[in-house]
Amino acid sequence: MDGNLRVIAEKRADAKIKFYKDFLVYVVVNAILVVINFLFTPEFWWVVFPLFFWGIGIVIDFLKTFVVNNKFDTEKYREQKIEEEMQKLRK
Repeated sequence: MDGNLRVIAEKRADAKIKFYKDFLVYVVVNAILVVINFLFTPEFWWVVFPLFFWGIGIVIDFLKTFVVNNKFDTEKYREQKIEEEMQKLRK
């Protein structure tokens, strides 16, 4: 059981580390884009488009990593679903 817990814990830790790296890239790249937009085309703020659409991806990654992942990625949840499916098949 401890080995299984370790595998789940490693998977969750890796997902969190990936999210933090992706978020850092989002912040740095978009900060550079804001500066470029301000310096070269201040009359049109095109930078809001990558900020918004890439931001949607970041929010989805956040939800998958910190909200949904913890609820559905456990052995207990898997066993519960298997039992539910077995109950359906018995009927």
